Amino acid sequence: MRRAAPVEDATRAPAPRRPGAAPLCSSAEAPCSGAQVPCSDPHRLNRHRSGRRRTLAFLGLLLALVVAPQSVAWAVNDAAEVIALDAEREEDGLYLNYAVELDLPRAVEDALLKAVPLYFVAEVQVFRERWYWRDRRVADAVRVWRIVYQPLTSNYRVTFGGLSQSYASRDEALIAISRGSGWKIAEAGQVESGASHYLEFTYKLDPNLLPRPLQIGVGGQPEWQVSARRTLRLN
Repeated sequence: MRRAAPVEDATRAPAPRRPGAAPLCSSAEAPCSGAQVPCSDPHRLNRHRSGRRRTLAFLGLLLALVVAPQSVAWAVNDAAEVIALDAEREEDGLYLNYAVELDLPRAVEDALLKAVPLYFVAEVQVFRERWYWRDRRVADAVRVWRIVYQPLTSNYRVTFGGLSQSYASRDEALIAISRGSGWKIAEAGQVESGASHYLEFTYKLDPNLLPRPLQIGVGGQPEWQVSARRTLRLN
């Protein structure tokens, strides 16, 4: 009788690769068997390695966000920086104190000296954290200032909420529009007791509020991207 051929052990290690042989990759022809064949296409191998690098970079960014500190600041350039930010809970709501340091770029400074009105905007959004879904925005508030230089009197006029005031120097005017205290940003019922909340504060020069002809001229110019942002976790 003819002896039956021995059954191969499924757990046996694959044969060693010959020196100089092409690297192994998953076979597209046998996706269910998990077989590996020499990778004759170097571009496929490069795409595989590039995908792994992108995945690792994304995981690193996600980890950085998870372990981020309680207060994080971003600045588009050195023209604006949030140097102080504090929130206080009172019986009737949530109040914000802030301070922004401004150093206007040359193009913005020249426009201001030519009596072009500039608009600065402060915006804050309050979020409630939710582990099962994206965080919910529970409150938001906005402030807008208009500053313009008056050549006849050599003064800077600041308008806010229908009220106007003149300042003798540019520095005094910039301080007036970049400092604030006791700004009510949320009602008491909007910030739940015992829940985790945080706020995002943004301060920027808004070119979209300029006269229409100037919007076309300054659109996309880096010097006009004056903005700073900061996140603050509420206790």
